[in-house]
Amino acid sequence: MGVAEAVQIPQQRGEQLLDHAVRYAEERHWDVFPGTWLESDDGRVRCSCEQSDCAAPGAHAARPDWASQATGSATAARRMWGMNPKASILLPTGRTFDALDLPESAGFLALARLERMDLPLGPVTCTPDRRMLFFVLPGGAQKVPDLVRGLGWAPTSIDLIGRGEGHYVAAPPTRVGAQGAVQWARRPTPANRWLPDAEELISPLAYACGREAVAARTRGA
Repeated sequence: MGVAEAVQIPQQRGEQLLDHAVRYAEERHWDVFPGTWLESDDGRVRCSCEQSDCAAPGAHAARPDWASQATGSATAARRMWGMNPKASILLPTGRTFDALDLPESAGFLALARLERMDLPLGPVTCTPDRRMLFFVLPGGAQKVPDLVRGLGWAPTSIDLIGRGEGHYVAAPPTRVGAQGAVQWARRPTPANRWLPDAEELISPLAYACGREAVAARTRGA
């Protein structure tokens, strides 16, 4: 990628980011807030936080008071991204939704099983670091440990994380460094406006994570 091409990409993405941020607030009534963004430096991409060891370049909160910055107003979202069109789109969890976070390989296995069982599904994202996040009703994250125990698993033995109050997730089409963009595995639609409870999804998700854990131990044996 040449320098000229690298400079053009944020400009093109800026229009998309503003449009998506406004739609999330306007159509889904999700709170949104702008995070860090990607800068091009001699053809290389770096995070606006300027930390060389940034764990999520261009896709994390830019301010410590991000929770109070988040808004469900489409007008406010348009104003914020109008000021910085390159800013990532971040969605606070624990408000209109929580997220169940698991490895991508387990997530696709669970997704196929959920569809076969005709269980309700909300939006689902795939992240560039090969994670999947299933959107569920608020309060679902704090139920995860007890629900997992009820299925016979120790919560620490499987890679299934609840993202609730005090957390946030990156929304499509936010890019994470050079890894790629967050994408929808299941897009928000009128059909999935009503989110499932964590209890409705936990069995297939935990089962898939358990299979992943067993396979990992087998590979390491």
